[in-house]
Amino acid sequence: MPSFDPITLEILWRRLISIVDEADAAVARTAFSSLLRDAHDYTCIFTDRQGRELVQGTFATPGQSGAMALGVKKLVQSLPAAAFAEGDVLITNDPWMLAGHLNDICVFSPIFHRGRLTAFTACVLHHADIGGRVASDNHDVFEEGLFIPLVKLYDAGALNQAVLELIRWNVRTPENVIGDIRSQIAANHVCAQQATRMLEEYHLEGMDELAEEIIARSEASIRGAIAQTPPGIYRAEGRIEQMAGREDLVIRAAVEVRGSDLFVDLSGSSAQVDWGGNVVYNFTFAYVHMAIKSMFDPDLPNNDGAAAVIHLTAPEGTVVNCRFPAAVAARMQIGHFLTEIIYRALAPALPQRVIAASGGTPATMTVFYGRRADSRPFHTVLIRGGGMGASARGDGAGCFIFPANGANTPVEILESDTPLLFERRELIPDSGGAGEFRGALGRRAVIRVPADETAPLPPVHLGVQSGRFRLPPEGLAGGQPGSCARFLVNGVPANPYGLTRLQPGDVVTLEGAGGGGYGDPRRRPPELIAKDLREGKITIEAARQNHGFGVSPSS
Repeated sequence: MPSFDPITLEILWRRLISIVDEADAAVARTAFSSLLRDAHDYTCIFTDRQGRELVQGTFATPGQSGAMALGVKKLVQSLPAAAFAEGDVLITNDPWMLAGHLNDICVFSPIFHRGRLTAFTACVLHHADIGGRVASDNHDVFEEGLFIPLVKLYDAGALNQAVLELIRWNVRTPENVIGDIRSQIAANHVCAQQATRMLEEYHLEGMDELAEEIIARSEASIRGAIAQTPPGIYRAEGRIEQMAGREDLVIRAAVEVRGSDLFVDLSGSSAQVDWGGNVVYNFTFAYVHMAIKSMFDPDLPNNDGAAAVIHLTAPEGTVVNCRFPAAVAARMQIGHFLTEIIYRALAPALPQRVIAASGGTPATMTVFYGRRADSRPFHTVLIRGGGMGASARGDGAGCFIFPANGANTPVEILESDTPLLFERRELIPDSGGAGEFRGALGRRAVIRVPADETAPLPPVHLGVQSGRFRLPPEGLAGGQPGSCARFLVNGVPANPYGLTRLQPGDVVTLEGAGGGGYGDPRRRPPELIAKDLREGKITIEAARQNHGFGVSPSS
């Protein structure tokens, strides 16, 4: 095996990252959906010829990238090398094989260099439209949309038009969906083209030796960080609300630090449910990995080596490892909590490296679809966050989609993609949990379906995936919880699990939860309380009640 000197290795490693980032940018430039262009709900990765992840895009979402790292390897290793030809493009959205629900369509391609299979590139997009019934209370995966088994979209460069036609006739906005799939193909083409160019420039026969160096060094780095943690078994439990009238779900986690390995056991977690919150193994692994990677080695680029230290037990048939054909469309309503629960478990051992619960856990996803007054269809997805949890080092930061790492869609984009109107988008005072360090504020959005008597809109359908309506984000180390989320239609609490039919003139209010606080609120420095008051983040009543702040309103 040829060895790489440190400088050359770093150049090649960064070159691979830049290649995937260029593929990532190709999606942003060519995608049709604002969920991709603006919210960046997609991930590009690059693997070796065994399917082991080498690099991912810098702005990858943890749920997709972690699940893809497992999924693409399974796909590649399930087929013989002879099954792949130059010019092949494969497509699937199997939730159990990949990222956990049907909306995440994966397009992956083999990369050949000098006639020899040398690597794979893959791009997964959260497609806004996959057909089906857009709601969280579906009973099985068959209600949730089009299921695409692993097939060749291009066979040795020849397009299988029947696959595109099958997709086209099962979605509401086919031009957008097919356009987004073509953007994935473009991303893979960019990645393959630039990777082979790099091999030529550096006179490399393939990726094998470079892959071994990257994966081995990454594993050694994260193992060194874990080995410094006090050994032992650390436990935590998280409760997650369900639909009205149902008992809370329970996620139990035991995290054992044993040398430089981490054993995560989710035994004792609730059984899978008959609605869309179920989580497949890959997605569970992704958010367990998110927690561990962010705590132990946050600056290390993600790859197969960074994940090798995690040994996950998630019993089949539970809500964290559901069996087919369970409904999975709303898997983030449970899956996003795994990062928070792992943080809570390891907080006694690593108090400086965790944060309190966040209002963006789970992210709030709202799906609006219908027709404009001129009968043109629209279908859009808006992903929203909440206040970040505080830590031992400071207040919660901003209003983010955490741990999912999505971006905010600008108001102007949503209004151009749909006939809907934003009336307000604002932070909510007093919504962050009090503590020595305060949780960040939640956020309110008010959206109206316009009523035009001359050209009235048909009804608009709204599906919501969210949480924290009854159980608020918890604080840590004596910090108080943040505020709860709310979903209102015309000022009245509505059902976030079903499909809501909106009429012209209806007003939807979506409030994201505030982050949990950290530490005793009575220990918060007076100058920080005064600053919060000046900036309108808290009211004088909250300052007095939570912090004993003895000032008059005029100050």
